Amino acid sequence: MIGVYVTVPVACFRKGLAREYLETEPLPPPSTCYGFLLSLVGETDRYRHIGCRIAPVLVEEPQKSTVLRTVWRTKSKKLRMGDGNNRTPAQQELLTGVQLVLWLDSVDEKAAGPSLEQRVESALTRPAMLERFGGLSLGESTHLVDEVKRFPGNAEQTGSIFVRADRGRLTLPVWVDHVGSEGTRYVTGDLLTVPLTPPDGTRLPRIEPPEQTSRPKKGKRRLGKE
Repeated sequence: MIGVYVTVPVACFRKGLAREYLETEPLPPPSTCYGFLLSLVGETDRYRHIGCRIAPVLVEEPQKSTVLRTVWRTKSKKLRMGDGNNRTPAQQELLTGVQLVLWLDSVDEKAAGPSLEQRVESALTRPAMLERFGGLSLGESTHLVDEVKRFPGNAEQTGSIFVRADRGRLTLPVWVDHVGSEGTRYVTGDLLTVPLTPPDGTRLPRIEPPEQTSRPKKGKRRLGKE
């Protein structure tokens, strides 16, 4: 298991059902953390490290504010993204001063080769060997990360961790269907105040798509619903 310390000046971990008022989750869902780690190591295939377990920990409670922004929604297939009928104002919650620890455990990964845990370790300890592209963000592409480093653990400091619980009070996605929502998979869990030390790996949410979801074929694009 490896710990990754991350800071983000401004972020929004948008709730999946939010529409006109774009609420944010208190911390990034496991699916968002997984996408961030894939971007960190330069992996473009999100099926590559299925089975890994990720638990986000909120180190300190960030400040919350609300802004008015423009949101693009495709209301008609005949209209392009830049057309005015697809543009609407919406209020969005923002978090500022986000400090996180991401615990990553690759013991249950299915694919052969270096695990995500090993690749993250390599990226953080030997950055000169890393090959990736684009900005590194957590959540929306404009919410760029400020700091990423290896976190060894700190028993004297506490944070709020999201761990699995059958009757948990919080439901977060571990796999997101970016075209529609049928393929999105959720996990229930609780936010617990714990020391910033490696947690029980069996309680970490597991990154895995629904059983009926298959890897898209190369050269073909999935079409979304109107």
